[in-house]
Amino acid sequence: MKLELNGKINSTYVQTLCAMFFHGEKFPKDAENTDRTLRVIATDKEDGIECFAEFNVNGKVSKGFSFVPFNNEDKYERTSKTAVGKAVYQAGVALTGKHIDWGILTGIRPSKVAMDLINSYGEEEAKKILVDKYLLRENKAALAVEVAKNEIEILKLNAENTCSVYISIPFCPSRCTYCSFISYATPKLFNLIPAYVERLVLDIENVFNEIRKKGQKIISIYIGGGTPTVLNTMQLETILNKISSLISVNELYEFTLEGGRPDTITEEKLEIARRYGVNRISVNPQTLNDEVLVAIGRKHNASEFLAAYNLVKKSNIQYVNTDLIAGLEKDSFDSFKATIDKIIELSPDNVTVHSFCVKKSAQILKDNESIYSLQDEDAARSVEYAYKALTDNGYAPYYMYRQKNTVSDLENVGYAKPGAFGIYNALMMSDLHTVYGIGAGASTKIITNNNGVFEINRIFSKKYPYEYLQDNK
Repeated sequence: MKLELNGKINSTYVQTLCAMFFHGEKFPKDAENTDRTLRVIATDKEDGIECFAEFNVNGKVSKGFSFVPFNNEDKYERTSKTAVGKAVYQAGVALTGKHIDWGILTGIRPSKVAMDLINSYGEEEAKKILVDKYLLRENKAALAVEVAKNEIEILKLNAENTCSVYISIPFCPSRCTYCSFISYATPKLFNLIPAYVERLVLDIENVFNEIRKKGQKIISIYIGGGTPTVLNTMQLETILNKISSLISVNELYEFTLEGGRPDTITEEKLEIARRYGVNRISVNPQTLNDEVLVAIGRKHNASEFLAAYNLVKKSNIQYVNTDLIAGLEKDSFDSFKATIDKIIELSPDNVTVHSFCVKKSAQILKDNESIYSLQDEDAARSVEYAYKALTDNGYAPYYMYRQKNTVSDLENVGYAKPGAFGIYNALMMSDLHTVYGIGAGASTKIITNNNGVFEINRIFSKKYPYEYLQDNK
């Protein structure tokens, strides 16, 4: 699509708005000969910003107009984005007939906006502003506020000089068709695992020593991937033993091991994890429909998940998490409903409901470019059902994020029983908490508080395991 922007306009924001109406849309700079155009004109007035937007797609024209007055609360940039967003949104709805549940709120963390509004105006007024100003549907405004309330409680753990650690194990038994993470599933790359573990424990020691020198206290550790339980028992114990030799793990608020794939979980690995202080583990079916599991490239079936889940429950590891995905290929509302109902029957401490998202590097996009055009009402119904069923059964939403090119522009939400919130997820996403990343593909985020202004410094590890092993820093 060709963009014609006139005025002080954030082009990235406009592109993101377009992508909500036209999934997978591209915006080449040299898009001259095209039958898809969006023209936006923003004009500063004495008392506010006026904006006009016009789509012309295959000869079909739609228009939108907005005027947003200046106010004492919003900076110029916020006023400008609101004016542009409302005009483009109005034109997009007129063209497609599609109303976006999240309105003009395009950021990855809608609960952050809700949190700021709660702190300024209170909960009820925050919901009203989200609906009136940002055009959210009432149910999404209520969700954002509910998540924000729980995040505020979790962030109270973010005391001065606290931090968390993420340890990356970027290997998987197979690669899911929707996956875009830096994870590897070939025999050749599996041969790197012994050297990778050896290098990783050295870096764990170096980073933990540096944290101690800075006078910081680690409050949560997350071992993720990939699939960390793809390691054999000796390799897993080597990593956990190194961690426990450097800190007192029983003083951690949370020590998470992401099992992920049921086909990698064994009784021996669970015993090792429990012995070294792991108090939270994930075992993720994504769906309990065997046909869908085959379609997305998983190497296990629903029965194998149930067997792995029972092993986890018997391990006496304190908290158990399961991840699900709504809107997967070959899935349906009835199928997803059956999955949610069964998961609730199993009663894990935490359930994360993701919405299917198309990533540029995912195999599913390489196989089927039309996947971008997916408009799945079943996915929206599935997400709504998950919210109602989980909250009716005592779970509360406590963290949330959104991604581009997600089916029906839906959200990803973590639900937990009382007292079982996964604090790493909320702290990591807050941009108020330092997280040290160790291993290939991991990133470190150092937060500095300068008189109430939080500055972020990011440091990225080498992306691929072979690069990481060759890096002698």
